[in-house]
Amino acid sequence: MLKDKNSSAIVAVKDLDRARTFYSDVLGLNLADTSNEGMLGYRTGNTWLTVYQSDFAGTNQANAVSWDVGVELDNIVAGLKAKGVTFEHYDDMGRQGDIHVCGALRLAWFKDPDGNILHLVGSSG
Repeated sequence: MLKDKNSSAIVAVKDLDRARTFYSDVLGLNLADTSNEGMLGYRTGNTWLTVYQSDFAGTNQANAVSWDVGVELDNIVAGLKAKGVTFEHYDDMGRQGDIHVCGALRLAWFKDPDGNILHLVGSSG
């Protein structure tokens, strides 16, 4: 039924202006749609990320959005860190700096201002 349909991510935030600054300026995403009140639409590759205002923002304690960044992981992590992003560290996985290593996968996690967990998936090349 849904196997041939595109999917997209949706993230709840408490403060839309603060979220716009984070997703536009810190993450460098292009804001593509502001036509719906209380929502921001970002194009990320061939998909959409919808950011919307909600009283329930920040209650998710699992990954909210994931990006496959391939061999660019180190550069992206360094760029985000330079903009003040703090990366999450998990003791049950091997780690090289802010990047966790799990076999051939290289992974990094950080949070948006509302505590939504954002995930970067990379490779060693």
